[in-house]
Amino acid sequence: MILSISRRRALKGFAGAGLTAAAGALGGAITTACTSHHGPGMPVRVMSSQGIIGVTIQSLMNTKGYFREFGLDADVVGIESGTNIIGPLLQQDADICIFAGFSQLIAAIEKGADLKIVAGASVKGQQALFAKDPTIQTVKDLEGKVVGVGAIGAQLHQVATALLKKKGVDLSKIQFVNIGNSSAVFRAVVAGTVAAGDGEADVLGILDRLGVHMLRDGDYAVELPEYTWQASFTSTTTIRKSREPLVRTLAAYCKAYRYVQSPSSHDDFVDAQLAALHPANREEAVTKATSQWNYLQTRKPYAEDLVLSKERVEYMQKLNIDLGNQKKLMPYEQLIDTSLAQEAVSRLG
Repeated sequence: MILSISRRRALKGFAGAGLTAAAGALGGAITTACTSHHGPGMPVRVMSSQGIIGVTIQSLMNTKGYFREFGLDADVVGIESGTNIIGPLLQQDADICIFAGFSQLIAAIEKGADLKIVAGASVKGQQALFAKDPTIQTVKDLEGKVVGVGAIGAQLHQVATALLKKKGVDLSKIQFVNIGNSSAVFRAVVAGTVAAGDGEADVLGILDRLGVHMLRDGDYAVELPEYTWQASFTSTTTIRKSREPLVRTLAAYCKAYRYVQSPSSHDDFVDAQLAALHPANREEAVTKATSQWNYLQTRKPYAEDLVLSKERVEYMQKLNIDLGNQKKLMPYEQLIDTSLAQEAVSRLG
């Protein structure tokens, strides 16, 4: 079964919670669906980021049989960057979103959305700032330049703003341009239409061929580790009605996080990425997958214990407040339910 979520149905969830403005900020309907159907088991409907690493993890989940191992019959729906992820959760069209930025989620909870963060996912970024102009070597060199991001106030803009501020850049001297998702932004960097912008870790092995370089202090996992990239979340109604499949789902993904960050996972990771992307140039695709795998080994971005700390949540709230997306700090316990993650980890031994 492929889960189909229309824009009308998705936005209904926002309207019901008085969150129409937030719906606009998060975008339209889910546009890409991929099903992981494993036969008899406890049903669960999962939304997941459609970034390169997201589809690779999903492919790996299939080949390693993690859903089946935990007795799950999972429908996995891929969501594009900026997609509305809140409406489907509120309307019970999906049970959990496993990989997504969550700063807009916090703002939605502040406005009354009946949602909870339940786990950390990729708690550190798997992207960096890149440039083509050889005179741009550091973040500070971006003053007076055009920087490609996504929608103003959304994740790519937010994280770039946070890094630039940390490096002492005068933001009034930066022109941010909405290009789209990170893949589109990186293409704009390669084309020279923006001075700098994000790219995913898979491009690190082909930078020389593209004539592009990573800024020396532009690696988010290293330079801005306090910024939390992705979390897992659901509605409190789903927690109450479907706690067991949620716990099993978190356990399955936690096992995947631990595996991809282990030295033994290289071949499976590369094969999973090739199976997910069906590349025309296999040799280049292997190079890119290996680059991303190497990044996982050195940066360890995934939360192998599923923990999302109070410090991380407070940092993200303060960023929201600085950007005008949130009015005040909310208590950690109002935003997060740690019990499901704790139970999931306990099942892994």
